[in-house]
Amino acid sequence: MPILYAAASYVAFWLLWPFLLLHRKTRNGQAERLGIHPSGFAGPKTGPRVWMHGSSAGDLLALKPMVGELKRRVPGCSVVMTTFTNSGESMARERLREADRVTYVPWDLPGATGRAMEAIRPDVLVLEYAEIWPNLIRAAKKRGVKVVITNGRFSPDKVSRYQLFFSLVGNPLASIDLFLMREDDEAERILGLGAPAERVRVTGNTKFDTLANAEADEEDPGLARALGAKKGAPLLIAGSTHEGEEALLLPILHRLRLDHPTLRLAIAPRYVDRAPRIVALAKEAGFTAGLRSQGAPDADVVVLDTIGELSAAYRLATLVFVGGSFTNRGGQNILEPAAQGKVVLFGPNMQNFHDSVQVLVGRGGIQVASPEQLARVAGDLLARPEKLAELGALARGAVRAVQGASARNVEEIARLLEIQEAA
Repeated sequence: MPILYAAASYVAFWLLWPFLLLHRKTRNGQAERLGIHPSGFAGPKTGPRVWMHGSSAGDLLALKPMVGELKRRVPGCSVVMTTFTNSGESMARERLREADRVTYVPWDLPGATGRAMEAIRPDVLVLEYAEIWPNLIRAAKKRGVKVVITNGRFSPDKVSRYQLFFSLVGNPLASIDLFLMREDDEAERILGLGAPAERVRVTGNTKFDTLANAEADEEDPGLARALGAKKGAPLLIAGSTHEGEEALLLPILHRLRLDHPTLRLAIAPRYVDRAPRIVALAKEAGFTAGLRSQGAPDADVVVLDTIGELSAAYRLATLVFVGGSFTNRGGQNILEPAAQGKVVLFGPNMQNFHDSVQVLVGRGGIQVASPEQLARVAGDLLARPEKLAELGALARGAVRAVQGASARNVEEIARLLEIQEAA
């Protein structure tokens, strides 16, 4: 089976490579994606080396607290971060300065994964969520590298696909040394897929730890001016929106401004290349609109076309809506604004953030079934500032109560490697 999978992976790669070369998410770093790195790329080893992989920018940010814990608690530890997307690589270089190296994950081909392993020379490979890449895992085990899944997430609606895939290529879970799962349900699913019970732990989700000090950051006056955030003027921020959601939000803004005429809307699309189209859409709806990068302090609608400013923007919000929840995307991060004491509204489709919904609903997070309900709830909250403050405090407290997964994960990894942690 491994030979058949390896052969199939090469066939699929050559068929898809022209598309991958052109796609905005994968067109950069082709040498690194083939496992080709300059001599001495990872630097000298003075202690254990951990290779941590997160597919996207958001996934890497969820790993960031673990990097700090590893550096603090494991003597001489070095960390190499890999990602799949161009935006992830760019963000990691800017915001994950604790990592010793940042590069692209190799394509899941025997040659590429083998070359990457030789260049990085890790002691442990940490894969996030459901990043199960058989050739990468096989390359690690061939070289005696431990393999760990962290923030383990296996959607119930995809279990049958995993079962079919594993039956065709062999079950790679048998080669994984440690499964650090987000919650009990996820642990049950991974056991059902064949993970050895003695290797499964429930440690929580490290993305909660990324929010620990969010409220302590200072506000950015330049961003506040660009968004038109003024004392006494309400600001609704729609974060991580996807195609189609802006068209639902603009009529809601019209409706809310009947009672709150100074209300402004800031939209942060999940993919910033959509920003000019959203500005055009807002203008077609009768609003003045502009891009954050060009400065639009007096516009009714401002669209964030910059990367890495959403958290700072949330601090300026009166009320927050998080997108990906009125589409089939399955939601986006609702805890980032909650950690800053903001009431968070989100739609019905939150399948990929089930644990976050459990944390927040009833504690400053409000799930709505339709755009009409979103408009009603938002209007009610904007009319009751004392209720906004009360629910915002609940939201911040709810996030603080679920932190600590990063420390637990590092303890498990250190134990796996039989490393004595620093005092």
